[in-house]
Amino acid sequence: MDLHQQGTELLVERVHALHREIAERQRELLEALARLETHEAWVDDGANDMAQWTAMHLDISRWKAERWLGAGKAFSWLPATADALRRGELGIDKVVELARFAEFDDEDALVRWAQGVPSGAIRRAGDLRAKERVEQAEHDERTRWLRWQYADDGRRFLLDAELPSAQGAVVARALERLGEQIPVTPGEESAGHAGARRADALFALCSARLAGDEDQDRATVVVHADLDVLYDADTNAVIEGGPVIAGPTVQRLLCNARVQMVVEQPDGSVAGVGRMSREPSAWMMRQLRHRDDGCRFPGCDARRFTQAHHIEWWSRGGTTDLDNLTMICSFHHKLVHEYGWSIERTDDGDLVWHRPGGARYRAGPARGVA
Repeated sequence: MDLHQQGTELLVERVHALHREIAERQRELLEALARLETHEAWVDDGANDMAQWTAMHLDISRWKAERWLGAGKAFSWLPATADALRRGELGIDKVVELARFAEFDDEDALVRWAQGVPSGAIRRAGDLRAKERVEQAEHDERTRWLRWQYADDGRRFLLDAELPSAQGAVVARALERLGEQIPVTPGEESAGHAGARRADALFALCSARLAGDEDQDRATVVVHADLDVLYDADTNAVIEGGPVIAGPTVQRLLCNARVQMVVEQPDGSVAGVGRMSREPSAWMMRQLRHRDDGCRFPGCDARRFTQAHHIEWWSRGGTTDLDNLTMICSFHHKLVHEYGWSIERTDDGDLVWHRPGGARYRAGPARGVA
């Protein structure tokens, strides 16, 4: 055996010896913390409870402090677990997780099992087997929140939330599933745009909810604009209580959300209040879905997230009747209002799509233009 190998073995032995010494002191520390809690040591020391006191004095997280206190108290009925820590046979991370759910009757078997698995597996077992603390669940429920704000001079909308994990899992799953089903916006086909798809899914959910709300007044988005915004894509408008938005965005909102236009003169006086009840009736929507059977863009087979679109735009006087309505998906709806595409219905009832600039679009392998 050469000197290098001998030196390595001595260092390994030293590490194990130090670990046993530290583990023995850790057991004493956890038991001392548990006894201190019975003395209410935190009361006169500027802390709310023993967990906060421990976090403050030992410079650790509250989460870890709670785990340490729980293990220290559990040692009174888990002697094998305490001894395994003292001898260094189980590290403190494994011990604090094992103490969450071990019982005296199965303790020996659990200690043997814990020696052969990573601490993450023990934590997972604790999450599954430990009794959920009612107080913690109630705290998580009480402290849920969601807030929003406008940023970047009103051009961006920021949304932030914190929910109990069970509710969050439902929200996350719903947005992921809806995002998978919404047609992809041009240039956003890669996996890196998954966040944009989830944003589209959230907007689709909220638009559908507002459109179906029976309380029309309270569920209406009010937009203030000059008369020119109805005809000029370069003219902006402002959402009441919100930001400035571009003309094309106004036009799309007028189609797929409950919006009321307040048309104003240059001096700010109201020239007129636009119609709000632009939604097709329930019977009309049933007939429209039956007739169009999904998005009417050539070659698109989307049947979900389809919306009733006014061929002659509702904001420009188009009527809400079957001849002036067609079903298109949210993706192609955006093409019409914000990418310059257009639709017309011929005398024989067929729909003709036009690219930006007016050239007719024809579906097919050659993607021809008439």
